[in-house]
Amino acid sequence: MSTNRHVVARLGEVPPGGRKLVTVKGREIALFNAAGEYFALLNRCPHEGASLCAGRLTGLAEAEKPGDIHFTRQGEVVKCPWHGWEFDLRTGLSVCDPSGTKVRRYAVSVEHLAAETFNVSVDGDYVLIKT
Repeated sequence: MSTNRHVVARLGEVPPGGRKLVTVKGREIALFNAAGEYFALLNRCPHEGASLCAGRLTGLAEAEKPGDIHFTRQGEVVKCPWHGWEFDLRTGLSVCDPSGTKVRRYAVSVEHLAAETFNVSVDGDYVLIKT
């Protein structure tokens, strides 16, 4: 495994709508599951440093015309628990100020890793590995 990939959770450990705080190379990273898609953001709101992992997952309220509000992208926006700043899980960009405020985003992949196994036997007082 290369040095820039890190196993942080087992599949199913973070259910849809859930999150998990992980530490990689000394950095706290918030891992989110939005309807089966995984996203990871630095666990620090750029405003005053609140834990984004502790924030509420929400969506976007959109309207074509006044009074015609509908909600989209449910569960794909995290709201800072201290002051309500909102960040897009897909991009890390601020919902209100996408050109000026963002939080670092990390790529996430789901992989099926298989451990290499060897035949092991005991011969008298010795344990042998057959390759």
